[in-house]
Amino acid sequence: MQITIKKIFIAVISFLFIGIVAGLIYRHVTKEPVPEYVFTYAENQSDSFPTSLGAYYFADLVNERSDGRIRIMVYTNGELGREADVIRQMKYGGVDFTRVSLSQVAEVYPDLNILQMPYLYNDADHMWRVLDGRIGDMFLERMEDLDMVGLSWYDAGARSFYVTGEGVSSPEDMQGLRIRVQQSELMEDMVECLGAEPVPISYEEVYSALELGTIDGAENNWPSYEDMGHYKVADTYIVDEHTRVPEMQLCSENTWNMLSEEDREIIKQCAMESAIYERVLWQEREKSSRERCVNAGVTIIEISAEEKNAFREAMAPVYEKYCKDNKELLEEIINMG
Repeated sequence: MQITIKKIFIAVISFLFIGIVAGLIYRHVTKEPVPEYVFTYAENQSDSFPTSLGAYYFADLVNERSDGRIRIMVYTNGELGREADVIRQMKYGGVDFTRVSLSQVAEVYPDLNILQMPYLYNDADHMWRVLDGRIGDMFLERMEDLDMVGLSWYDAGARSFYVTGEGVSSPEDMQGLRIRVQQSELMEDMVECLGAEPVPISYEEVYSALELGTIDGAENNWPSYEDMGHYKVADTYIVDEHTRVPEMQLCSENTWNMLSEEDREIIKQCAMESAIYERVLWQEREKSSRERCVNAGVTIIEISAEEKNAFREAMAPVYEKYCKDNKELLEEIINMG
């Protein structure tokens, strides 16, 4: 018995030794690089969501173009914390890269609110004319005030309301409804101006809140509505497209300062390319998500142009509060439609 055990032990050790040697030889032959930097990327959506796929694409591009010197590890499903928490961590270099909603950044940099005002854009093309031009570049550059570097804009479609009960086609129909909103003062004010009660709870809590009846509805884009299964507990979707809230791809300034000019240029270029990639994915996902919800029996209420004007007129106090000091810029954005 002792001889058998000894033989087994020697065989195992030999196997491990051969494996280690083979690994070293493979690494030498393939010249697999040892990364100079290993960075973190925070994403709160699921692995298959367009913004997550955009993040993976960004990480792959950076790894390829830096010849393996820069490796970016993408953490999805909010593993590194909620968006608001991630923004705070980035200030101190706790997280290196992220993709976050504009509304979350606007909570600490209110000037950004002008880009997400309710019923501001005529359509997606209108918004991209703004973000891909001088105005969008200006706000990306201003992220240095928050100890971050703005890299690119990601798409997040248009947000609309969805409810558990009967549909909504006018501001009057919103009276008294408890609507979940992002933890954003602007979004709370928007819902209040429509006569509803804003309930700012985290994204992860929405499903159970709808199911338990602690809220009557929420608001989000088609992919988020479908991806989180909210259509199962709130099966009436009102296409009012009240806001188009783009996403920002950001880098911690602490991380940025570690990089050479050459590496910074690689990061910027890859971020822009990943943004274009994500926008294509978003359009495809938006269409498929809507189709899935329709097939699942969701009732869709399209808001007419006349009805939308009634919603827009109700936003007068919101525009006065958030844009009174930026009326020229607001007018420029509106005229780009």
